[in-house]
Amino acid sequence: MVVGAPPLYTAGVSAKETDLLDPERFPVFQSGRGGQYTYHGPGQRVAYVMLDLTARDRDVRKFVAALEAWIISALTRFNVDGQIRDGRVGVWVERKVPGLPPREDKIAAIGVKLRKWVSFHGISLNVEPDLNHFSGIIPCGQTAHGVTSLIDLGLPVTMDEADRALQGAFEETFGACRPVAEPDA
Repeated sequence: MVVGAPPLYTAGVSAKETDLLDPERFPVFQSGRGGQYTYHGPGQRVAYVMLDLTARDRDVRKFVAALEAWIISALTRFNVDGQIRDGRVGVWVERKVPGLPPREDKIAAIGVKLRKWVSFHGISLNVEPDLNHFSGIIPCGQTAHGVTSLIDLGLPVTMDEADRALQGAFEETFGACRPVAEPDA
C-alpha cells in the first residue's frame, strides 16, 4: 500500500446525498468541482490541472475530452486500453473474464471547475488504492459499473512509473507548457 494523504470522499456540485452510503467511514469534503462523489486516498495519483483556457479554447467539453485523452495516452504506456463512454465522464476499461459477459470498470475520474476560464481540480488515476474504500459511495453516481486500478488489472505499476507516464502524455496532449512566475507575496 502506498502511503500518502488520508482517505476521504469528495462531493462535487452534482453529488446526491443518497450516493453517500457510509457517511461515517471517511471525512467528506464539499469540493465545488463538477461531478458527484468520488474517493481520494493512498494509491491514487491526483493531479490538479491549472490551465488558462483563454489561451487554448474556451470549450469545457473539449477540455474534459482532452483530460480523458491525456489519461488514455498515459495508460497506453502500460498496454491498457482506456476508453471513453458517451454520457459518462472519466476513463473506463473493459474487463473480460472467461465465461462471463464483459464489464466496464472506471480507472480514472475527472472533476473540474473553471473560474475566468482557468481550470481548477482535475483527475484521479487509480494506481493501487484499496478498492474497498469506494464501497462507501456510489462513485460518480454510477451503479452499473465497477472501479478498478492498474494493480487490480494485474499490472505492478509504481506511483513513480504512473507519474512518468502522466508527465510524458501531458505535453503530447496539451502541448508544451510554460511555467508561470509566482506572484509576489
